[in-house]
Order: sequence, then structure tokens, then C-alpha cells
Amino acid sequence: MGDVFEARKFDTPLDKVTREQTGKRSYSQTDRKRGRYIKARPAGDKTDDIAFDATLRAASIHQKERAKTSDNDLALKLRMSDLQRKVRVRRTGNLILFVVDASWSMAASERMEATKGAIFSLLVDAYQRRDQVGLVVFQRDKARVVLPPTSSVDLAEKALKDLPVGGKTPLSSGLLAAWQVVEAAKRKDAEMRPLVILLTDGAGNVSMTGMPAQEEAMRMAELFDQGDVRSIVINMEHMAFDRGLAQALADHMGGVCHNLPDLRADTLLNTVKREIK
Repeated sequence: MGDVFEARKFDTPLDKVTREQTGKRSYSQTDRKRGRYIKARPAGDKTDDIAFDATLRAASIHQKERAKTSDNDLALKLRMSDLQRKVRVRRTGNLILFVVDASWSMAASERMEATKGAIFSLLVDAYQRRDQVGLVVFQRDKARVVLPPTSSVDLAEKALKDLPVGGKTPLSSGLLAAWQVVEAAKRKDAEMRPLVILLTDGAGNVSMTGMPAQEEAMRMAELFDQGDVRSIVINMEHMAFDRGLAQALADHMGGVCHNLPDLRADTLLNTVKREIK
């Protein structure tokens, strides 16, 4: 297990609203009637959660004009265009999903050690903030969900204790497994904010469909961009031999790529925090 350290507060702002107290750290806009009313917008065709205060303000500036043209003596003359609908936010958690290349293509044991340390460090904060952390590992001919989304340190310790490394690089399988984990989490909580952190050199050499492995991986990567899933690619290739594959992968995912050949757990954590902020 890599170095475990105390993580700084891992704030993930959404709609420019955050909080510091114990509990879910982010706020997410919601269409449900649960949640805190923060502002109002024109209702349009949606008239199920009307903000009466904002509606009255919108109508008030037209009352003199409407009094001259109206035949009724109502104290307040409303039009459909006056209706304002509440915009609500509710607290939501984050899913931080590590997707790690455990093949022989790089120094897998060192990378795994650093990743374990970062996951444990994030779990300390996640336990209080109700975030979840998960881990997908890909090697040989397929990917495995080693750690389903959890905030339990005990479960993480059992899952991460012994992870094998070596073999080929089924990159597209790893991306597909990560996508499935994210989709399952979103079905449970539609307002959960996933962040996928992919550690790889971007060189896939195992195909699931018979398509060229690299092309297949890029197509899988596009799922994250199309689904508006935040992503960070940590390029584990040595700079002297970098072919730009990790950067291309990040481009297809709609995310960013960082070059960290000498990865340490705290470096990874700081990179993730900086990118989310």
C-alpha cells in the first residue's frame, strides 16, 4: 500500500455553490420539488412549481398599463408571461472512479501502489462528505470492478489488499467497465456527479469486437464526452517515449490530460483537486 496521507478538503463546486460543513459537499440543480429555492426563471410551459414572489415582481411593473386596457377590477392582473418557476438545488455527492491500467506496459506495481494510497486518502474525506470512491482495473484480457463505489474504508482495504499486475492492455474493456459503473451510479442517484480518473499510457492492444484495439478504445472514450462525464487522463508514459496516445484519449473523452511519469499518491490527489476546482 502506498503512502496514506490526510487529504485537504476536496470541494467540488457545482453552479458556483459549495459548503464547508460535514455532509454532502456539492449542490446540484434539481427539477424535483425537494431542495432549496435559490432563484426563479420564466416558467414557460412548466407551471408545477411557481415562485409566487418572483411572479408578483414580474407582474407588478405592468399593472398601470394593464389597468387601462382591462375590463375587470382585479387587484392584480396576471399574464402567463409573468409566471416564474422556482430553481432549486439539493446537496449531492460525488463519485470518484479510478480506472487503472495494470498491464506490463508500464511500471504497474508502482502505479498501483500510488493509486491505493490516493484512494485511501480520499476515503477519509469521503466518509465525512458522503462521496464515494471506486476502482476499475484492466489487464490481460478484460477489466474488473475491484472496488464498487463505496465510502467504506474497511471494504476498500479488503478489495485493494492484493491486486495482480501484468499481461496485455484491454483499454477499451476498462473504459466500458468504467462507463457501466458510472451509469449504474447515475441510475441510483441522477444527481450524483461522477469523475473518472484514468491512469494509462493510452496504448490498448486487446479488442472486444475484432475492431483495431486503438480505434475501439477511442470510440469507447467518446461515451464519456457524449454523456458529459468529467474525466482526467493521467499519462503514465515516459516523456521520452510519449506517442501522444494518452492525450488523444483525453480528447476523445472530452477531458484533460496530465503527464505524471513519476507518480506519487499526493501528486495524484492534488492534480484531481486542482482539475475539479
